[in-house]
Amino acid sequence: MESAIKTLVTTFISSSKGKGNLDNKSFQKMVSSQLGNMMEDTDSSSAIKEMQRGLDADNDGKVSFQEYLTLIGYVANSLSQRKSGSP
Repeated sequence: MESAIKTLVTTFISSSKGKGNLDNKSFQKMVSSQLGNMMEDTDSSSAIKEMQRGLDADNDGKVSFQEYLTLIGYVANSLSQRKSGSP
């Protein structure tokens, strides 16, 4: 589990280039490259922009680390439901 947490943090820092948040381009690139096998529509820039808007709780046009964790929680929950056969 430690390795997974380190990977999540490292991925965010690397994707944000140390800026503390993901701008539109960085978010799109991160989702496409890191979540393409786990999520649908990662090849659709409009779908990714919509996802970003949904995550952007403070409406600053960027995805903060906390907002990124919301995405990770959603993806993890979806994967758990698929693996367990839950609706």
